[in-house]
Amino acid sequence: MIKDFLIINITGNKDSIGLRLNNKFFTKEIQRNTKNSETLVNKILVFLNNNKAVVDVNFSIIINLGPGSFSAIRTALSIAKGIRLSKGANIYGYKDTQLLEFKLKNIEILIKGILIENKLIKPIYLS
Repeated sequence: MIKDFLIINITGNKDSIGLRLNNKFFTKEIQRNTKNSETLVNKILVFLNNNKAVVDVNFSIIINLGPGSFSAIRTALSIAKGIRLSKGANIYGYKDTQLLEFKLKNIEILIKGILIENKLIKPIYLS
């Protein structure tokens, strides 16, 4: 079961990140600009550090796989895979239609409904 997690919703539409730690939920909206991919890693690391998150094998990262911006989704996947390689966190993906509103209640329904999958091979991009 997923207890503590980072959820990354970077598809080019209402970009935001969320963090659940010890039953508390924190969110941060990410401003979209031309240097978004360059600063996204830093924003996520600062967000994790400010909330004193311990990222290890018991931590999960949930990524929105689209549809959305090709570069935004690829950046989010790269960040998640980098965290997985360095800290051993678990990675899960979901489709944009599975989470209509970025709120903890909806994210918990997504997790409990087993709508997420541990396959990140086929993200959906807008053309």
